[in-house]
Amino acid sequence: MNTGIPVRWVLSQPELGLVLKGGADGLGRVINLVLTSELAEPQQWLSGGELVLTTGMGLPLSRADRLRYFEDLGSAGVAGVGFGVGLSHETVPADLVDAADRIGLPLFEVPLPTPFGAITKKVMQRLAEQEYEKVLRASRAQPRMTRAAIQGAGAVVKELSAALSATVAIIGVDHTVTEAHPQRPDAEISARIDEFLSTHGEGAGSGAIQVDTGQYIVVQTISAGHTVHGHLAVVSATALGPVDQVLLGHASSLLALDFEKPARLRIAQNHLNSQAISMLLQQPGDPESMWQHLAPAADRTGRVRALVLRCSGPDAVPETLESVDARLRPLNQQLFAHTRGDRVAVLLPGSDTEDTAEQLLAGIPPQIRAAMRAGLSSPHPLRRFPAAVEHAELAASAAMPGARPLELAALAGHALLAFPEAQRVLSAVSEAMLQPLVDYDDRHGTDLIVSLRAYLEAHGQWETAATALGVHRHTLRSRVARIESILGCSLDQALVRAELLLAVVARG
Repeated sequence: MNTGIPVRWVLSQPELGLVLKGGADGLGRVINLVLTSELAEPQQWLSGGELVLTTGMGLPLSRADRLRYFEDLGSAGVAGVGFGVGLSHETVPADLVDAADRIGLPLFEVPLPTPFGAITKKVMQRLAEQEYEKVLRASRAQPRMTRAAIQGAGAVVKELSAALSATVAIIGVDHTVTEAHPQRPDAEISARIDEFLSTHGEGAGSGAIQVDTGQYIVVQTISAGHTVHGHLAVVSATALGPVDQVLLGHASSLLALDFEKPARLRIAQNHLNSQAISMLLQQPGDPESMWQHLAPAADRTGRVRALVLRCSGPDAVPETLESVDARLRPLNQQLFAHTRGDRVAVLLPGSDTEDTAEQLLAGIPPQIRAAMRAGLSSPHPLRRFPAAVEHAELAASAAMPGARPLELAALAGHALLAFPEAQRVLSAVSEAMLQPLVDYDDRHGTDLIVSLRAYLEAHGQWETAATALGVHRHTLRSRVARIESILGCSLDQALVRAELLLAVVARG
């Protein structure tokens, strides 16, 4: 469920020294954000759930306007109001206390020694802890749901219900409830679900409904490929958060497996693999079960390579995935892929070669393949697959459309100049550093730039550089001395030589 902290928890922190003045009936209101405002009309900037901290500097002078100010905060759905005393007000105004009691909006006194920042930090730390606890619970719930899938759909529903502390039901394609836990949805909830499905059609995907009782209904399609087997409905007291959505998606995938075995088993398995990759890309440290799920992607030494395909647009992604999967099936390999916009990242065993990667792309329709840029990483330990994906993306950005997958290692020696962004930066640096030398050559008909490059590429070896230029080493020494004078630097310093070599190469 959504993360939030009841106002009573903030008041219970002794080190803050907060004192409730009014609105005790609203101590259960949930805080999801802390902000400070001295505006006379802050309600237009609020969306609900905020803990508003103020010193009352912008508080209206008249009693009527102050009451309206506080009532507007209540109407905006704020969770509570902290009033700092000792600055513009020695005490919390009594009329605000009365208003707080009347509308049930908690109002507490913040003593002068307690900075607003301490309250904000305390609340944000607790919110972060709640998010971590949710991820931890999800990491434990997913394996339980996976094991429950062996027993059938009812067991999966029971585990999801326990993980979300909500009512969970499976709605068949005929809109009847086939499984539910801990009980079947009541008539009003069932009617709202039926209305949603009738309005949006069987392939509705997912959607959220809020009913008059304050409950939330989330409906998730159970499907494999283009076949819809029903819907999973979750009825909860609060809206589902991102981690809850992951659990819902996991349960939906497991149910899809149960409904369509084994014809669509691979499609659902691919979906689970994608979810595992997505979760680990977002939170690479959690959870252990996800790392175990990705283990089949690695070779015998536990290494993987990433193949990133940059398509001409998002519309080309589905056909690309289907083509790659079709090539992997005869090899008895799962598809471990992650999509983002027009990009597809596929995990391959670390022992796979550039030729193997190219063979996977052989079945892609020619019009899609012709515009596709492909990049391949070097082998990485499984736990470092996010780095492999990043390296493959860099290689793909430098690859030619329709060409073989480009390995990042193949760019050694000219990697910086292979990327347009780096080219622009180096070109600008080159122009700034070398312009005095270019101007000198133009005025005097010399070619000191050429002499500088020869000297730098020879690592400062006079004889080697002079031979490359076809001049005597003393002549080269004279030119280098002139270059140092014009540029105002010393080529005896390795860092200076390195920067100048990059500038000269970029200019060339």
